Amino acid sequence: MAVFGNRGTALLLAGLWGIAGCGGATARDTVPTTSGLPVPRYVSLKSDHVNVRAGPTKDQDVSWIYTRSGLPVEVTAEFENWRRVRDSEGAEGWVYHSLLSGKRTAVITMKKKDQLASLHDSPDEDSAVAARLQAGVVAQVKRCNGSWCRITGNGFDGWIEQERLWGVYADEKVD
Repeated sequence: MAVFGNRGTALLLAGLWGIAGCGGATARDTVPTTSGLPVPRYVSLKSDHVNVRAGPTKDQDVSWIYTRSGLPVEVTAEFENWRRVRDSEGAEGWVYHSLLSGKRTAVITMKKKDQLASLHDSPDEDSAVAARLQAGVVAQVKRCNGSWCRITGNGFDGWIEQERLWGVYADEKVD
Protein backbone atom coordinates (compact mmCIF):
# COMPACT_ATOMS: atom_id res chain seq x y z
CA MET A 1 0.00 0.00 0.00
CA ALA A 2 1.43 3.38 -1.00
CA VAL A 3 1.78 6.12 1.52
CA PHE A 4 1.44 9.69 0.24
CA GLY A 5 2.80 11.54 3.25
CA ASN A 6 1.47 14.91 4.36
CA ARG A 7 2.34 16.73 1.14
CA GLY A 8 0.85 14.03 -1.12
CA THR A 9 -2.32 13.80 0.97
CA ALA A 10 -2.74 17.58 0.89
CA LEU A 11 -2.36 17.63 -2.91
CA LEU A 12 -4.81 14.74 -3.31
CA LEU A 13 -7.39 16.41 -1.06
CA ALA A 14 -6.93 19.76 -2.80
CA GLY A 15 -7.47 18.08 -6.17
CA LEU A 16 -10.60 16.26 -4.99
CA TRP A 17 -11.96 19.46 -3.45
CA GLY A 18 -11.34 21.29 -6.74
CA ILE A 19 -13.15 18.62 -8.74
CA ALA A 20 -16.10 18.63 -6.34
CA GLY A 21 -16.32 22.42 -6.54
CA CYS A 22 -16.53 22.42 -10.35
CA GLY A 23 -19.89 20.70 -10.76
CA GLY A 24 -23.30 22.28 -10.99
CA ALA A 25 -22.35 25.64 -12.50
CA THR A 26 -24.80 27.04 -15.02
CA ALA A 27 -24.74 29.94 -17.46
CA ARG A 28 -26.84 31.91 -15.00
CA ASP A 29 -24.55 31.44 -11.97
CA THR A 30 -23.09 34.84 -11.17
CA VAL A 31 -19.74 35.88 -9.77
CA PRO A 32 -18.66 39.04 -7.88
CA THR A 33 -17.73 41.85 -10.27
CA THR A 34 -16.09 45.26 -10.25
CA SER A 35 -19.31 46.87 -11.52
CA GLY A 36 -21.52 45.16 -8.95
CA LEU A 37 -23.68 43.81 -11.80
CA PRO A 38 -24.17 40.09 -12.39
CA VAL A 39 -21.96 38.12 -14.76
CA PRO A 40 -23.05 36.68 -17.07
CA ARG A 41 -25.63 39.22 -18.28
CA TYR A 42 -26.90 40.52 -21.60
CA VAL A 43 -26.27 44.09 -22.74
CA SER A 44 -26.20 45.82 -26.11
CA LEU A 45 -23.69 47.84 -28.09
CA LYS A 46 -24.08 51.59 -27.60
CA SER A 47 -22.23 52.64 -30.75
CA ASP A 48 -21.99 51.64 -34.40
CA HIS A 49 -18.18 51.48 -34.05
CA VAL A 50 -17.02 49.22 -31.21
CA ASN A 51 -13.45 47.92 -31.12
CA VAL A 52 -13.19 44.38 -29.77
CA ARG A 53 -9.74 43.73 -28.33
CA ALA A 54 -7.74 40.60 -27.59
CA GLY A 55 -7.34 41.64 -23.94
CA PRO A 56 -8.61 44.21 -21.42
CA THR A 57 -6.35 47.18 -22.26
CA LYS A 58 -6.05 49.70 -25.08
CA ASP A 59 -2.58 48.27 -25.73
CA GLN A 60 -4.14 45.02 -26.92
CA ASP A 61 -4.72 44.50 -30.64
CA VAL A 62 -8.17 45.17 -32.09
CA SER A 63 -9.45 41.74 -33.13
CA TRP A 64 -12.48 43.10 -35.02
CA ILE A 65 -14.93 46.01 -35.03
CA TYR A 66 -18.68 45.80 -34.47
CA THR A 67 -20.49 48.19 -36.81
CA ARG A 68 -24.06 47.82 -35.59
CA SER A 69 -25.42 49.77 -32.64
CA GLY A 70 -27.96 47.84 -30.57
CA LEU A 71 -26.48 44.40 -31.21
CA PRO A 72 -26.90 42.17 -28.13
CA VAL A 73 -23.81 40.71 -26.47
CA GLU A 74 -23.32 38.69 -23.31
CA VAL A 75 -20.89 39.97 -20.68
CA THR A 76 -18.90 36.92 -19.55
CA ALA A 77 -16.22 38.62 -17.41
CA GLU A 78 -15.10 42.00 -16.08
CA PHE A 79 -11.66 43.48 -15.49
CA GLU A 80 -11.63 47.04 -14.17
CA ASN A 81 -13.46 49.08 -16.87
CA TRP A 82 -13.32 46.31 -19.48
CA ARG A 83 -15.96 43.70 -20.27
CA ARG A 84 -15.34 40.40 -22.02
CA VAL A 85 -18.31 39.87 -24.33
CA ARG A 86 -19.62 37.03 -26.47
CA ASP A 87 -21.88 37.58 -29.48
CA SER A 88 -24.63 35.36 -30.88
CA GLU A 89 -22.10 33.55 -33.08
CA GLY A 90 -19.86 32.72 -30.11
CA ALA A 91 -17.04 35.19 -30.84
CA GLU A 92 -15.45 36.66 -27.69
CA GLY A 93 -13.32 39.69 -27.00
CA TRP A 94 -12.86 42.67 -24.69
CA VAL A 95 -14.82 45.94 -24.97
CA TYR A 96 -14.51 49.15 -22.95
CA HIS A 97 -17.50 49.49 -20.60
CA SER A 98 -18.71 52.88 -21.90
CA LEU A 99 -19.43 51.32 -25.32
CA LEU A 100 -22.07 49.03 -23.79
CA SER A 101 -25.66 49.80 -22.80
CA GLY A 102 -28.02 48.13 -20.35
CA LYS A 103 -30.74 48.47 -22.99
CA ARG A 104 -31.98 44.97 -23.81
CA THR A 105 -32.03 43.75 -27.38
CA ALA A 106 -32.16 40.28 -28.90
CA VAL A 107 -31.48 38.47 -32.17
CA ILE A 108 -34.13 36.21 -33.70
CA THR A 109 -32.82 32.64 -33.89
CA MET A 110 -34.18 29.68 -35.80
CA LYS A 111 -32.95 26.10 -36.19
CA LYS A 112 -32.87 26.58 -39.97
CA LYS A 113 -31.81 29.89 -41.50
CA ASP A 114 -34.66 29.88 -44.04
CA GLN A 115 -37.39 29.49 -41.38
CA LEU A 116 -39.40 32.48 -40.20
CA ALA A 117 -40.32 33.21 -36.58
CA SER A 118 -43.93 34.13 -35.86
CA LEU A 119 -44.57 37.36 -33.99
CA HIS A 120 -47.97 37.25 -32.25
CA ASP A 121 -50.46 39.90 -31.09
CA SER A 122 -50.40 38.47 -27.56
CA PRO A 123 -48.27 35.99 -25.59
CA ASP A 124 -50.27 33.01 -26.83
CA GLU A 125 -49.48 30.57 -29.63
CA ASP A 126 -53.13 30.70 -30.76
CA SER A 127 -53.21 34.52 -31.07
CA ALA A 128 -53.07 36.24 -34.45
CA VAL A 129 -49.70 36.40 -36.18
CA ALA A 130 -48.65 40.06 -36.46
CA ALA A 131 -45.49 39.43 -38.51
CA ARG A 132 -42.98 36.81 -39.54
CA LEU A 133 -39.32 37.59 -38.87
CA GLN A 134 -36.13 36.17 -40.35
CA ALA A 135 -33.29 34.77 -38.28
CA GLY A 136 -30.77 37.52 -37.55
CA VAL A 137 -33.29 40.34 -37.10
CA VAL A 138 -32.36 42.50 -34.08
CA ALA A 139 -35.22 43.67 -31.87
CA GLN A 140 -35.65 45.74 -28.73
CA VAL A 141 -36.84 43.64 -25.79
CA LYS A 142 -39.68 45.45 -24.02
CA ARG A 143 -40.57 42.71 -21.53
CA CYS A 144 -40.50 38.95 -21.00
CA ASN A 145 -42.70 36.80 -18.78
CA GLY A 146 -40.42 33.77 -18.71
CA SER A 147 -41.77 32.09 -21.83
CA TRP A 148 -42.80 34.95 -24.16
CA CYS A 149 -41.17 38.33 -24.90
CA ARG A 150 -42.68 41.50 -26.32
CA ILE A 151 -40.28 42.88 -28.90
CA THR A 152 -40.30 45.87 -31.21
CA GLY A 153 -38.27 46.94 -34.19
CA ASN A 154 -38.42 48.70 -37.51
CA GLY A 155 -42.03 48.06 -38.57
CA PHE A 156 -42.96 45.35 -36.05
CA ASP A 157 -44.30 45.03 -32.50
CA GLY A 158 -45.54 41.86 -30.87
CA TRP A 159 -44.87 38.76 -28.81
CA ILE A 160 -42.45 35.94 -29.62
CA GLU A 161 -41.59 32.72 -27.84
CA GLN A 162 -38.61 33.43 -25.60
CA GLU A 163 -36.71 30.39 -26.91
CA ARG A 164 -36.55 32.11 -30.34
CA LEU A 165 -34.34 34.91 -28.96
CA TRP A 166 -30.61 35.17 -28.33
CA GLY A 167 -30.15 37.94 -25.80
CA VAL A 168 -32.61 36.73 -23.15
CA TYR A 169 -31.99 33.78 -20.85
CA ALA A 170 -34.43 30.86 -20.70
CA ASP A 171 -37.15 31.59 -18.11
CA GLU A 172 -35.77 35.14 -17.55
CA LYS A 173 -38.30 37.82 -16.69
CA VAL A 174 -37.64 41.29 -18.11
CA ASP A 175 -39.68 44.38 -17.15
